Amino acid sequence: MSRVDELIRELCPEGVTFRPLSGIGAWSGGGTPSKDNAAYWVGGTIPWVTSKDMGPYVIADTEDHITLEAIKGSSAKLIPGNAVALVMRSGILRHTLPVSLVPFETTVNQDIRAVNAHDGIMSRYVLHVLRGNGAQILASCRKVGGTVESIDAKKLMAYRIPIPPLEVQRVVVEILDGFTELEAELEAELEAELEARRKQYAFYRDQLLSFPESTHTHTDFRWMTMGELGTFIRGRRFTKDDYVADGIPCIHYGEIYTRFGSSATKVFSRVRSDMAPSLRYAEPGDVVMTDVGETVDDVGKAVAWLGDESVAIHDHCYAFRHSINPTYLSYYMQTATYIADKAKYVARTKVKTLLMEGVARVRVPVPSLDEQARIVSILNQFDTLVNDISIGLPAELAARRKQYEYYRDKLLTFEEAA
Repeated sequence: MSRVDELIRELCPEGVTFRPLSGIGAWSGGGTPSKDNAAYWVGGTIPWVTSKDMGPYVIADTEDHITLEAIKGSSAKLIPGNAVALVMRSGILRHTLPVSLVPFETTVNQDIRAVNAHDGIMSRYVLHVLRGNGAQILASCRKVGGTVESIDAKKLMAYRIPIPPLEVQRVVVEILDGFTELEAELEAELEAELEARRKQYAFYRDQLLSFPESTHTHTDFRWMTMGELGTFIRGRRFTKDDYVADGIPCIHYGEIYTRFGSSATKVFSRVRSDMAPSLRYAEPGDVVMTDVGETVDDVGKAVAWLGDESVAIHDHCYAFRHSINPTYLSYYMQTATYIADKAKYVARTKVKTLLMEGVARVRVPVPSLDEQARIVSILNQFDTLVNDISIGLPAELAARRKQYEYYRDKLLTFEEAA
């Protein structure tokens, strides 16, 4: 019998009390201070936590500081330290519920709510419970409608969690904090190793795709501009509301940044079938590339579409139709040489935009198809070793996380008192 089981048997043999979240502490909403205040970014003394700060188990002091005058000019207010904050409105809520402990006095933006637990309830216990129940909270408290994923505050406040005696909470927190610390240490080690592998892979990839001038003497090698190689076909707009479980396969430009690798044979999303006539498509063998991004290096990220059917592409995507090995081209578009050439044709506004009439002038080395296939075979092996979550270091980290989740769920499962 575990320590938790022994304490439960001793302190609450008839079961554990469950409370709605509204009853576990004092909740505070957030706001956005006016940027007209000159001290909004500099000279302030009060941390302001936004959704971009969320994610770490415990938030370190944020760089964004504001003044009391700025706080008074908005709906934001000071929140005592040791609060548990969770994101209420963000696109990331489609996949996960960000929850973090904020150990210092702070204020939060309008997309976050924070709770300071009542006496007899540990903040770190609430943190573990909310993290452990993130999927259920998203499923039961999601707000219907709206352009951005959000949580219905009334449903959230009605969501019930177990509140065992303080002695039980302390043991649960001690165990789960230990797991979290071990996981963080392992993750840091693995991320460092993965980053070293990525750099090694990028160096080898760039070397493999570097062709000296002497290569020009080969009759089966030539340099060609992308405009000479093929044509660009711009996609058509579709939105989140158009997604369905069973419909036309599609590629959204955001997925190229977050979910696709160098090549793909399956999509992650589908849109309504009745939209078919209004859409534009990438065909098998096309390279799908983005035309907007956050940085000059990122914009224009590409994925070779190797599936066996046409896929609809978003209006911030281009399908590049050509006659060479698509995966070879996708790999070349990741090299430092291509990125430097492409950068000449990026409009440097707040959102970086790739100018296709300029990219059409970027030169690409085109060896024989056999040589392209040889290069792709080598880089595919490197790519798998670095990125495949089922191999090597990423798999070890995933296994540790599953182990943590298993014990967390066991520790946080209580029989409710009648």
